[in-house]
This record gives sequence, structure tokens and C-alpha cells, in this order.
Amino acid sequence: MSDVDKIRERFGLLAPVMDERTMRLWAAAEAKALGPGGVAMVTRATGIRKKRIRAGRLELEQMARRPPTDNPRLQRVRRPGAGRKPLTVTDPTLLVDLESLVDPLTRGDPESPLRWTAKSTRTLAEELGRMGHKVSSRKVAGLLKTLDYSLQANRKTSEGSQHPDRNAQFEYINAQAEAFQASGQPVISVDAKKKELVGPYKNGGREWMPKGRPEEVKVHDFIDEELGKVTPYGVYDLGRNEGWVNVGIDHDTGEFAVASIERWWRDMGRKAYSNANTILITADGGGSNGSRNRLWKVSLQDFADRSRLTVTVAHLPPGTSKWNKIEHRLFSQVSRNWRGRPLVSHEVIVNLIASTKTHTGLKVRAKLDKRTYPGGIKITDKQMKTLALTREDFHGEWNYTIDPRHD
Repeated sequence: MSDVDKIRERFGLLAPVMDERTMRLWAAAEAKALGPGGVAMVTRATGIRKKRIRAGRLELEQMARRPPTDNPRLQRVRRPGAGRKPLTVTDPTLLVDLESLVDPLTRGDPESPLRWTAKSTRTLAEELGRMGHKVSSRKVAGLLKTLDYSLQANRKTSEGSQHPDRNAQFEYINAQAEAFQASGQPVISVDAKKKELVGPYKNGGREWMPKGRPEEVKVHDFIDEELGKVTPYGVYDLGRNEGWVNVGIDHDTGEFAVASIERWWRDMGRKAYSNANTILITADGGGSNGSRNRLWKVSLQDFADRSRLTVTVAHLPPGTSKWNKIEHRLFSQVSRNWRGRPLVSHEVIVNLIASTKTHTGLKVRAKLDKRTYPGGIKITDKQMKTLALTREDFHGEWNYTIDPRHD
């Protein structure tokens, strides 16, 4: 019997009980024992690729330099199911109590419109201890991740100045969103994405291309006078997990922001919410849709008049723009979809945005907006007095409603 046949026989006997790592190490040991040409012989006898065998030989050499411990307890292999049970099994109420501490408004509702926490893991662990749970702050951090809470969001609570009613405003927005959704009315999150250069410019990230043939782009990011820049203004429908992006080629103004919302309503929203008589818009506190932007409010009034919708607006408190739903539900996915791809034309940008999808079923539509939106428009006090605007008792500068005016 030849060496290859002997290897094949041994492999046939051991293969049923070997995992991937054991098989790699066994093949490497056989090849090393055979000497020169051993790797090729083992590959011919077993079908194990040479690359795996060489990786096994490297691992064997590392093991030889650092011998394993002689303690048999550390070398034994557990039977399936052995080991300590997870805390969530031995303490079945732990997750429920943790979520009740983090944010009572989201308890029992993993799809809540708003998920955030301003409490540290140490504080949460102490509070859970008083409730009878034995858990460390590190374990709390892991449990928060299973509940889709973000450590980044926790850290952002300490950035910049904090408004004393910031948490209360988030709770107010959350309650409003739940009430609107419960009554079948649309709830949208809106914002403008950062401006993008149009042309053969470098775009962050990488994509698969033929080896050695990357797409060539300009060395310098000097703006193309003809193509210019675009401003993608997004509308994210929280209830339907759908996005609309209006790709503007002019100024990012309050008029442009509302025009984007109106295009969403005309092309997507009106069909999805045929019985709607009101709409909730959640927006950042600054920019073209800012709480102090008069042109934004005047344009919203025009939209309410044309659509006959009552428009309710709730602005995020200062310093919390990254908590806007549209940022991580829509814009982050768009950026991921076009990473590494030069945005060479308006058509390419629109197509890349519209092709954005996620495993959770996100659908996106996009259109190019060629209209002009002049900057520097001043809105007078007299114009503001014509608005059918009602401010809420709680922070009316952030929360207000605009009713359609009678003809």
C-alpha cells in the first residue's frame, strides 16, 4: 500500500470525529512527517487544500514554541449544553426590568419610535441590584446591545451643553409618535444630508473591482462649475420603513426642505395614507428645517393649505441631531451603498440612492430636483402673523401645529 493510500485510509477513519481545526492540524502533522512533498501527497489523498495545510503547519510551530498546559481540566472538551446558564435564563425578569429602567416609554416595544438612554451602565447595574438582580455594569452593557441600544448614543448625552428639558422633549416626541401611529397618521423624520460634489472625485470606502484596475478619479476636489454640488434631502417614514430623497441642485433653504416633504407626500405618502388628515414631522433644531427658520414655517403653511393636512412639528432638542431617526435608518444606509463609488453625475447619484436596501426591508425612492431655491429670503413679522400656527404649552418653540387656512 502506497503512502497516499495509507493517508487516505487514516483520513477516512478520523474524518467523522474531527472538526475543522483538528482536521487542519492532523493534515499538517501528516505532511510534516512525510517530509518534502508531504503537503502535495496529503492534498492528493484527502482533498484538503494546500493553503489549509500550510496554515496548520504554522499553527503547529506556534504550539511547539508555547506548549499547552498539563492541566487536564483546561484541555477537556465540554459536552454540548454544558457550562453556566446565561443570566437571562437564570434571571428571566432581568431584561424586562433593565428596559424599564432605561426608558419606560419603550418597555415591551422593541420597535418604539425612539430608543435612547442617558443612564450609565454603572448606574443601571446599581438600580438593578436594588431590584434584586445580581449583575455587573459590563454585563449591563452587553444586555443593552441585545436590546438594540447604542453605547455611542449614551456617550452623546455628555457632549456639548445640555438643555434641562432635553430628556423631557424626547419623551414628548416619543409619545406624539406613538399616538399618531396608533391612529394611522403618518410620522416622518426629515433632514438634509451633507452636500456632495458631483463628478469623478474620490468617495470614501472601497468596492470590489478587477485587481489592479481601480476607478480613476481626480487628484484635487475642485468643484466642477457645470455639475456643482447636490443636497440630498431625505424623508423617512417610521411606520412603513420607507425613504424618499429629493436631490436638490440649488440652495438648501426652508423652501427646499418643505418642497422635498411635499414631493414625498405627492409621490408616496398620499397613496400610503389615503385617510390621513394630519402628519407629524420630527426634525433637527437647526438648518433648513430649524425651529427658528421663518421660511420653513411659511413654506409649511403653504404645504398645509395645498394638501389640507394639519402639520404638527416636533424638533429634536439642541445637540441631539445624530439621534434623528433618518440619520441611522436612511442616510447611513445610503452612504454605505455608494461607498467607494465616484458620484460622477446626477443620474448616478439618484440611481445609487434609489437602489439602497437593507435586510430589514428598507425601500427608497429618489428624484432629481432641478428647481431653484433662492437664498437670503427675509420673512417679515407681518407674514408670520398670517400663519395658522399654534404653539404647544410644552416648549412651543420646539413643538407647534400649523392648520390649513380657509380659502
